[in-house]
Amino acid sequence: MSDQLEQIEGVDFAVAMYREDGAWVVRELAHDLLTDVETLTHALHRFPGDGGAIAMAAIDEDFFVIVRVTGAATRVLLSDVTAADEWELAASALDVLGLPLPEEVEEEEEADPAGDLGILADFGMSAVEMGMLLDDMFEDDLYPDETLSEIARAIGCGEAFDDAVGLMPA
Repeated sequence: MSDQLEQIEGVDFAVAMYREDGAWVVRELAHDLLTDVETLTHALHRFPGDGGAIAMAAIDEDFFVIVRVTGAATRVLLSDVTAADEWELAASALDVLGLPLPEEVEEEEEADPAGDLGILADFGMSAVEMGMLLDDMFEDDLYPDETLSEIARAIGCGEAFDDAVGLMPA
């Protein structure tokens, strides 16, 4: 899937999250910002935040990307490296991480995350907890939106996140 319009239409949702004066703020992001990690990183710089700004995006009910910008540093977590075969955003995440694109992906090939599992550790979601949640996502066939909602709950902004993306409370 290389047509940019198809890529944008595949976005389930995208939000920017940041803490301001100790409270979480969650804002919807325009889907056209999800062409690649660089464009998304640039957009995140406009948000204030104690601890930087975070983008969470769910794509095609298949995978998610978390990008965190703190000053000049950009951290990335991609839930499924096999998504890079079809999605430019996932491929750019691997590029930012300095990882090669996966070889031709077989249907039954296991999905693996890539990037910084500790991306939200200072907000209360340790790398170990993130790894366990991603394992659960693959083993229990959870959708990316469900997984991102769990992550938002773990860092203390579950209700604001669910409201912003239109999820019903669990």
